[in-house]
Amino acid sequence: MTTVLILAALFSLLLIRVPVAFALGGLGLALLLFGGFSPLMAPQAILSTLDGFILLAVPLFLLMSNILLKGGVGKDLFAAVHAWVGHWPGGLAVATIISCGIFAAISGSSVATAATIGTVAIPEMIERGYQKRFVYGLLAAGGTLGILIPPSIPMIVYGFVTEQSVIALFLAGIGPGLLLLTLFIIFSMIYARWFGGFEAVPAADWETRFWASLRALPSVLLAVYVIRVIYIGAATPTEAAAIGLAGALVITLAMRRLTWLSFRQAIFDSMVTTVAILMIVAGAKVFGKAITLYRIPQDISMFISQNFDTPLTFILVVSVVLLIMGLVFEALSMVLIMTPVLLPAALILGFDPIWFGVYMVVMVECALITPPVGLNLYVIQSVAKSKLSEVARGVLPFLGLMLFSVAVLYFWPALALYIPFNF
Repeated sequence: MTTVLILAALFSLLLIRVPVAFALGGLGLALLLFGGFSPLMAPQAILSTLDGFILLAVPLFLLMSNILLKGGVGKDLFAAVHAWVGHWPGGLAVATIISCGIFAAISGSSVATAATIGTVAIPEMIERGYQKRFVYGLLAAGGTLGILIPPSIPMIVYGFVTEQSVIALFLAGIGPGLLLLTLFIIFSMIYARWFGGFEAVPAADWETRFWASLRALPSVLLAVYVIRVIYIGAATPTEAAAIGLAGALVITLAMRRLTWLSFRQAIFDSMVTTVAILMIVAGAKVFGKAITLYRIPQDISMFISQNFDTPLTFILVVSVVLLIMGLVFEALSMVLIMTPVLLPAALILGFDPIWFGVYMVVMVECALITPPVGLNLYVIQSVAKSKLSEVARGVLPFLGLMLFSVAVLYFWPALALYIPFNF
């Protein structure tokens, strides 16, 4: 009964539009006071959370992605990929998805990926005759690759909360990330083949391909280098983020694309997002501390293990719960709130914590494109200046592909676990 009342209180606060960070932190503090616990636990929990070295990677990756965004790197990536595959059936859509995947590997940010590639691709695709609904859905869904293809900010937060290896999580995200990338590409080509409506373009000449590739090469090499130093153990994710930030500055300054004004704007945008993320992390930590003292995670784990005693039924139920929560919560809040609640039950049923982290991130991807709080929907709506309903309808096929990838991940766990244990 206590669990139901607490969850009802949390949902009520969110429904009356209390900011997520304040809803979590305020309710957590109220629970501490009501339960007779020391309110000093709240600031202690916040300080212990924000004092983590691993969380430094968040503002560094965000600043790196914003500098690249202001420096026009997304345009270079899109132009280079389009020069090679633009003449395929649905080539412009394929170029968009591949560009999203590459930029995701550079930035680790879903919003930055959707905004950067969307700004370039949306006008181009609509001009070539692609249906607007398909274009908007493609970009909104393609942006979600930013939190699955490493580096991934939600994976950093999941690793911090669960004390799992962030490097192992990054490695585990490669297989599912490439699977989703492939599924999106196949769907786009099938859609273009059977529904048409777009103008075919001739293949680019070799000179165009050469110069487009040359302009995009520095940012691609930066992505490869950042990922490589993490995977070989030469640098922690935080140190790699700092290397990436330095590389982004060198690239954009060398190409004379970063002005003082755009640099200040990149810093300001990164600061706003970082503060929002860290406030949510702090609020979730206080809330998590409170519900742990009330033994709510243990009670929920016991309830799940007693009523859903097979891994398949557990995953089905949890997937439904996460989809419903995605209607109300944004991505990071879902990771912070649900991980402490669900992970103990998942461990009891024999799930690997690294696998479960990847599964959580894929489900969080779905939250990014489900109304009314799907952040990527608002990003694409803002970029395209369209109706939210039009964007929401466009993402439905891609949402189905994401859920299909969850099924593949469940029946083929090696898709996520092969690299970490054999690297």
